[in-house]
Amino acid sequence: MNYLGRDTARRVRKRLCGCRRTWHAMSLLLMLMPLSVQSQSPSIFTAAWWNVENLFDTRDDPHTADDDFTPRGDYHWTRRKLNDKIQGLYKTLLQMELPDVVGLAEVENAWVLKELCNATPLRQFGYRYVHYDSPDRRGIDVALLYRRDRFRVFFSKPIRVSDSTTGFYTRDILQVEGTTPEGDTVVLFLNHWPSKRGGEEADRHRLRIAQKLRSQMLRLHKRYPQAAVIAMGDMNSTADEPAIAHGMGFRGDTVSPDGIRNLDYRLPDDWGSHKFQGEWRYIDAVFFLSDDSWNVRKLKLIRFGHLLTPEERRPGVRPLRTNQGPRYEGGLSDHLPLLLKISKNVN
Repeated sequence: MNYLGRDTARRVRKRLCGCRRTWHAMSLLLMLMPLSVQSQSPSIFTAAWWNVENLFDTRDDPHTADDDFTPRGDYHWTRRKLNDKIQGLYKTLLQMELPDVVGLAEVENAWVLKELCNATPLRQFGYRYVHYDSPDRRGIDVALLYRRDRFRVFFSKPIRVSDSTTGFYTRDILQVEGTTPEGDTVVLFLNHWPSKRGGEEADRHRLRIAQKLRSQMLRLHKRYPQAAVIAMGDMNSTADEPAIAHGMGFRGDTVSPDGIRNLDYRLPDDWGSHKFQGEWRYIDAVFFLSDDSWNVRKLKLIRFGHLLTPEERRPGVRPLRTNQGPRYEGGLSDHLPLLLKISKNVN
């Protein structure tokens, strides 16, 4: 097997450890600051999205296909590796200035979320989570982290999008509704659409799920006309593919006839959230729907140095993964995070 050589592994550890002093200094500074100063400006709401690549615990769940992610499995997934990953996720969120809400994909269960929120300094900032088990065969779900001082959850539910008639099981859409400290409503839809490995069948399901998401966004916008309705996720589709172009109704434009905006067009053209065969692509997306009372300030692709590594056989860089097949790379994900900043317009 093509495992990392000693020199490469040493460089990876050095890169991650090299950020430790900066992370610790930032953490100490934030902990010493009053909560009112730690928070974003009251008019700014920040929402992050990140597929965190196989955030599994180390135990075998007999009801899901998670056998590889155990100490004796093909990935030799140990508590040390899990702890390193959880600490790396926390430190990255710290560098992102502690977003108000964070949507996550590829989370196995509530236990790993509890470890992230309570076994790291995130507990100092009041992070909680929303999670439901989905019928995905691997046992991976979407979830939401949120800061209690910045987002008060008043409703959540999973939206089932699996097709039991054909035996096609996938991740639910997670719907979460809450309010900001100013009392403004924000509705979140978190997504992880089927991968391309399913071929034409998966293509049809992505299109169907996109149509359902669009319908749900419009329904909630009608219920809360002045709310910010945000859909984030790993769509496993680019903007020109049928699921987004037709399922979401964009048809090659940045705004659908319904007023839904595809914010990925604000991101740099020469990058992407994921790299496949040397090509950057935006398969992670953020869709936004609101009346004129909300303003999109920025959508940013997070490209911190510790999230990237040089390509082996091509020029440029790629995300530093946790695992490349059975090879342990020691990174955090094969996707890069997105960070959205919005504000309520003041009359």
